[in-house]
Amino acid sequence: MNVPDIITRKSDSNERIVIELGCGPNKVDGVIGVDKFWDENVDIVADFENGLPFLPDNSVDELFSRHVLEHIENLELLIKEIYRVLKPGGIHRVIVPHFSNPHFYSDYTHRRFFGLYTFDYFADDASKLKRKVPNFYNDLKFHINRRYLRFYSLRRLLNFRRRLYSLWVNRSSDAQERYEESGCYRHPCQEIHFEMKKL
Repeated sequence: MNVPDIITRKSDSNERIVIELGCGPNKVDGVIGVDKFWDENVDIVADFENGLPFLPDNSVDELFSRHVLEHIENLELLIKEIYRVLKPGGIHRVIVPHFSNPHFYSDYTHRRFFGLYTFDYFADDASKLKRKVPNFYNDLKFHINRRYLRFYSLRRLLNFRRRLYSLWVNRSSDAQERYEESGCYRHPCQEIHFEMKKL
């Protein structure tokens, strides 16, 4: 395996290794940026459809992405790769569009939907949610620390209302489930945020 120099340097100096998938030109400071397309802020160019073969097993402390996973055709492969490269206790943070987001459908590069239960299929069975999903499709055992439904608008007054609605919907896992079951088409949600830990 050809490990990029930046990973080797951080590993040799015992620095935390934090990876941003799909960083583009707006990479967060201090992280290793990986993207499909080259940019001066991109440290490693890679196609996520092929996994993360340039990263060793159990080598990454934290990995995050913002609006990337909805573009991935083979999501299961990439999630398995993320699990493989995270250290035990490593954190995976994800921001994706919620399935009720009306703008989701405008982007022809979007491949899949996300909801409250999506990552439960890759998680242990200690979910706080009432609805349980099968977890026998794979042997991954993430623990979902947090899920957050984010409501916002580009219109100022509407944005204020939606932020208040975010507080109401995210007050409990039960409220989140009730929203997704009966309120999501009256009040669309723009994003869903997940934080999960590798067990």
